[in-house]
Amino acid sequence: MIVFPPAKINLGLNVVERRPDGFHEIESILVPIPLYDALEAVIETAPGSAPLSYTRTGLEISGDIESDLCYKAVMLLGEIRSLPNLRLHLHKVIPMGAGLGGGSSDGAHTLLLVNALCECGVSLNELHDLAARLGSDCPFFLTPNSKLVKGRGERLTEIQLDLKGNWLVLVDPGIHVSTAEVYRNTEPTGVQWSEVQRAELKLTHFREQLPNTMEAYVFKAYPKVAELKDRLISAGAVYASMSGSGSSVFGLFEQKPVPMDLPEGYRQWTLQL
Repeated sequence: MIVFPPAKINLGLNVVERRPDGFHEIESILVPIPLYDALEAVIETAPGSAPLSYTRTGLEISGDIESDLCYKAVMLLGEIRSLPNLRLHLHKVIPMGAGLGGGSSDGAHTLLLVNALCECGVSLNELHDLAARLGSDCPFFLTPNSKLVKGRGERLTEIQLDLKGNWLVLVDPGIHVSTAEVYRNTEPTGVQWSEVQRAELKLTHFREQLPNTMEAYVFKAYPKVAELKDRLISAGAVYASMSGSGSSVFGLFEQKPVPMDLPEGYRQWTLQL
């Protein structure tokens, strides 16, 4: 059985406050985009097979297997259900450390995939709880539609947001930005978004409605990321922003844009939403 975990972008990101539990209270709008990893799971019936055989190809993934969210997802399901021996393979297309949620999407889709393949019968509410244990963005990817996220990312509200027909230019400069580093150095705003700010989201108003408060630190620490946003706006983007904690930057266009001439090592995708 194969699934295709999507990436996401953040339309705005408001770090409201630091919480006593060490996490941050945030607000953001997460939108899935048509950029996918590929994840395959097979029940292993060969005699003497391991409980879990997990392989990875595609873009390099930092860290060992045990720290991988796909591996952790299988372990979490194994705590509440008896699982057969499994063979799991991930082909990585979504870059790591780019603010696109690829690892979180892979972890959430591993929960969905193994639950379906092994007929575990775990409810969506139970999967949500497991996903929240995996990571803050993971619950979003269980049902990846446009959502307002609050708390540390686990409180989700579906919103009406129609970007269909618009074009997304996504650029990954190949700079790995640590999410923990960005949170440590981002000054909370202390102010929540108003209901008016979220009530009628229109692409032409996104610049005023949906700022990303993490840009202040990242743009200072990594000037090339700031340059990318400026270039996208100069190229005609109606809205441009860093996604999440970076380092990827995207622009939304009403017409199909001309690809930008970028330095070697940068990746660029032009996607119709």
